[in-house]
Amino acid sequence: MPERPRDNPSEDSPDDPLGMPVQFLKGVGPIKARLLEKLDIRTAVELLFHIPTSVDDYSQLCTAPELQAGVEQAVFGTVAERDVRHLRGGRTLTGVVLNCDGHFIRGVWFNQPWMYKRFQEGDRLIFRGKPARRSGRWEFNNPSVTPLHEDEQPDQLAGILPRYPLTEGIRMEGMRKMTHAAAMSLAHFIPDPFPKALRTTLQLPELAVAVRSLHAPTSLEEWEAGRRRILLQDLVEFQLGLALRRRMTERLESPEIAVSARVDARIRRLFPFRLTAGQEDAIQDLVRDLRQPHPMHRLLQADVGAGKTAVAAYGLLAAVAAGHQGILMAPTEVLATQHWETLDELLAGSRVRRGLLLGGMPAAHRRKMLAEIADGSMNLIIGTQALIQDSVRFHQAGVAVIDEQHRFGVRQRSRFSTAEFSPHVLVMTATPIPRSLCLTQFGDLDVSLIRDLPPGRQKVITSRITGKAEEDQVWQFVRQQVATGRQAYVVCPRVEGQSEEDSASAEQLYAQLRRGELAELKLDLLHGQMDRDQRHQVMDRFRSGETNVLVSTTVIEVGVNVPNATIMVVRQAERFGLAQLHQLRGRICRGNFQGYCFLVSESETPDAVRRLTALTETTDGFQLAELDAELRGPGDILGLRQSGAMPLKYADPVKHLDLLKESRVAARQLIDDGDFDSEEYSDLRAVVLLRFARLFDLPQAG
Repeated sequence: MPERPRDNPSEDSPDDPLGMPVQFLKGVGPIKARLLEKLDIRTAVELLFHIPTSVDDYSQLCTAPELQAGVEQAVFGTVAERDVRHLRGGRTLTGVVLNCDGHFIRGVWFNQPWMYKRFQEGDRLIFRGKPARRSGRWEFNNPSVTPLHEDEQPDQLAGILPRYPLTEGIRMEGMRKMTHAAAMSLAHFIPDPFPKALRTTLQLPELAVAVRSLHAPTSLEEWEAGRRRILLQDLVEFQLGLALRRRMTERLESPEIAVSARVDARIRRLFPFRLTAGQEDAIQDLVRDLRQPHPMHRLLQADVGAGKTAVAAYGLLAAVAAGHQGILMAPTEVLATQHWETLDELLAGSRVRRGLLLGGMPAAHRRKMLAEIADGSMNLIIGTQALIQDSVRFHQAGVAVIDEQHRFGVRQRSRFSTAEFSPHVLVMTATPIPRSLCLTQFGDLDVSLIRDLPPGRQKVITSRITGKAEEDQVWQFVRQQVATGRQAYVVCPRVEGQSEEDSASAEQLYAQLRRGELAELKLDLLHGQMDRDQRHQVMDRFRSGETNVLVSTTVIEVGVNVPNATIMVVRQAERFGLAQLHQLRGRICRGNFQGYCFLVSESETPDAVRRLTALTETTDGFQLAELDAELRGPGDILGLRQSGAMPLKYADPVKHLDLLKESRVAARQLIDDGDFDSEEYSDLRAVVLLRFARLFDLPQAG
């Protein structure tokens, strides 16, 4: 999309009509202009690219006698009555009856009882959908509903009408008038960064035509063609940025690490278990990549408990065996320490020099470590982001492993590389990532999957707890399990409470359980507001078995491994996303004992019920990741929406997966064939670099 400067260009500049302040456009004015600023709209081009999210199709608005079964149509009427029927199995059927000039038409919704409260008798509504004839009258199953204001008439809504994101003070009708006027008078000024050859290949209209079709469509097909152009352009530009990033890394040099049969046998002897088929496949991917003279950039996805650390250890030790340094970076001190303890135990008695680098280390110890890292006497280094500070100089980095990659960015990943040299990079995550995000956030990486679990690892039995009586039974079960020698986690969504009886607060629940349900057990409290020494002491007591029950926030989400802990109770579970709940559940059943997870939630909202029910039905993290993406959107899954790192403007990689795949093929072909470097693509190249050079750490020359 065209990128415009944000310095309020002068309205006296006839050479830049797209940069005209929005207040001077027809139908806007200074009052509406101030309201539009809340939508980040200040200039004409920003109004033109305020893209509608959907349309209301009133081209088929008809009267009740004109309805036809199974045909997409719309009718207008006034709510005459509402009802909710309770069916077997706890299901509901909600009905709303419209009076359409004396003809009564019913809309029905299954398992959506809140629809009863959404509408009131006398409301003026339009139902849209495919009607069916039942019991002598027309019925719409789960219709799309448009409420009409008092001053709106049905005949005003004829045709294909775009629907926009709004802000307080601007109604849909007003937004439609402003965008329509702007599109008809200014759309032809919009430059098109896509050359004709690319538009032909992708079967896309010109950008100006697409924008006009979005704001002033004459048919549903025209609107859909315009929207496809906007979405595909957004995705193609992004995929070109990723492809440039990939080309840049492939031009770097890296050490060629050949893993001999002797080295392979030495590494395997360290593992006190037999590798699974998934681990073997991932190791073969690593061995093949490490032989190349250009850097490996591979994403290792493994479900919770599938053993990705063993694969990472293999790659790190292959580098050390070849005379290079191995580096492992984790996002938190808890996770870095966990990796350190795992590798330190694995290498007990080994001559591999290894160290743990954290942010708050004593100065003298840190200086000694930095010197040993710089002169190459330290072979294996584990740490947090302290590893990518300017003061750290690696002697000869061979393999860098980055754990929980979604908590870092592309630029942080690149900090291990110089202008000409890069170690082989393996990024890994125990948060299964939907296919759509693998093609976006991780699109410059090759992907390896580990789906199977080590033999003997049992699936966690998960239950949803919805009332006080059921929760009392959970605490009784915890007492029984602790009596047999097991331990339990109790997880709360926040540290402090908003009242003395706040069930979401770790501090309040800890105090309640100590004097009530679990009074005879040994409890401890853990949360992120404690200092590091306190947290370590709490975890040490829990690992040793001195503590029976750990009441915690989500600081235990990753990196905590206590095989004897077999129970997890999550309070107000509806506050957590699917992926996060799956991660929390992964803290238990890490040994040979059966694990139990209890999701305490009284919420009856549809999304909460669907999420928590899904967790009770499957332990497949990849399946849950796809559902999480569908429910919450790609940005929220990995915490990118809040950080502003989601790089797409209009497209949603989950909803538009087919377009995403199409854009990936087109972008890679442009890069591989060399067309993107030609003069014909200079405008598109400039747009891509303007959008993504900083995010992907690209040279401005492309």
